[in-house]
Amino acid sequence: MSKLRWAYVVLGAIIMMCLGSVYSWSVFRLPVEKFFDVGVTLSGLPYMTVLAFYAGFVFLTGRFMDKYSPRIIIFAGTALLAIGWILSAFAPNIFILTITYGMIGGAGIGIVYGTPIAVAAKWFPEKKGLAVGLVLVGFGLSPLVTAPLARNIIESFGIMQSFLILGIAFGIILPILSFPLKNPSKSDIAMHEEIHGTTDCTNDLNTAQMLKTRNFRALYGNFMIGAMIGLMLIGMTSNVGIGMIKLSPISVTLYMAVFAISNGIGRPVFGWLTDKLSPKKAMLISYCLIIVAALLMLIAREGSAALFVVAFSLFWFNLGGWMAIAPTSTHDMFGTKYYSQNFGVVFTAYSVGAIIGVFASGLLMDILQNYSYLFYSVIALCLIGIFLSKRIHKN
Repeated sequence: MSKLRWAYVVLGAIIMMCLGSVYSWSVFRLPVEKFFDVGVTLSGLPYMTVLAFYAGFVFLTGRFMDKYSPRIIIFAGTALLAIGWILSAFAPNIFILTITYGMIGGAGIGIVYGTPIAVAAKWFPEKKGLAVGLVLVGFGLSPLVTAPLARNIIESFGIMQSFLILGIAFGIILPILSFPLKNPSKSDIAMHEEIHGTTDCTNDLNTAQMLKTRNFRALYGNFMIGAMIGLMLIGMTSNVGIGMIKLSPISVTLYMAVFAISNGIGRPVFGWLTDKLSPKKAMLISYCLIIVAALLMLIAREGSAALFVVAFSLFWFNLGGWMAIAPTSTHDMFGTKYYSQNFGVVFTAYSVGAIIGVFASGLLMDILQNYSYLFYSVIALCLIGIFLSKRIHKN
């Protein structure tokens, strides 16, 4: 049993790597702007929408995770994901692309996304933060593979054909990876309890009970802020690197590998920190690091490649961190029994953060044409988050 459950973590991480192609949008963004002749605000619509729909469908899928096997759920999500990307190849304008890539593809990502996380949490109740973080490494590291891959495909076949090629690839790969996944049986759980001791379930709260707690409101607000900061900056990575620091597109794409590694590492690190310290302390550490990164960008000038790399590595690292803090904190605060449904509700904060963050940052840049205001707003959000995190109390 012990060795087999680690295989589920590995498979989950690879599945997440495919889904994490959403974080490579900054590679697609400039070619999309050129192809459809749109500005920063409109080119952010597909990215904003895919994040919102993927978060929304994590919520909707949560109630079905205990009723159906993981592979069935992943098959259903993969079908939507593949169809969305394939249809994107034929989109005549940015608004149709928002529907195909954002709505249809985002729904598919959301259906698949929560499944490997739930499987890992069920197989590793004694080290949930680490296990979930390791599964999420794949999502964070995805741009390390998908960003240069997408860049090469775009340069070779064009932006629209890239959607077709990747959609077909995901439609084949994901079902194969998902086939071995399964939830632990009652005998597996009994064996685990015999080895590691009975898991304490005294803090199990159903969704209705969770919604009434101060911890939920604080966790929801903090996750929304963490996601808002991370997503708007990830979506603006190429724009900042090329537009503000004046780096070449090739250089920024190469640096994306560093950012992807940072994002991937942030997930197990903050999962472990949340386990070992507390959700509150993990959040405070993240906010402090984000403030440092924002200050670095405020002093950065044209040609400040080193500051850009350090700052955006921290931004990507901390978004990865929040993707582990949220599920681990949900498990820690509200228990195992209703975890899938509860995390689905908590994850809607990601959707809210995506919509507000991506739209506001694009609008800010279109109106003010000054990146400094972007980083001042990040610092302000961190200060609000620090205040909210103080409201979290131990169970």
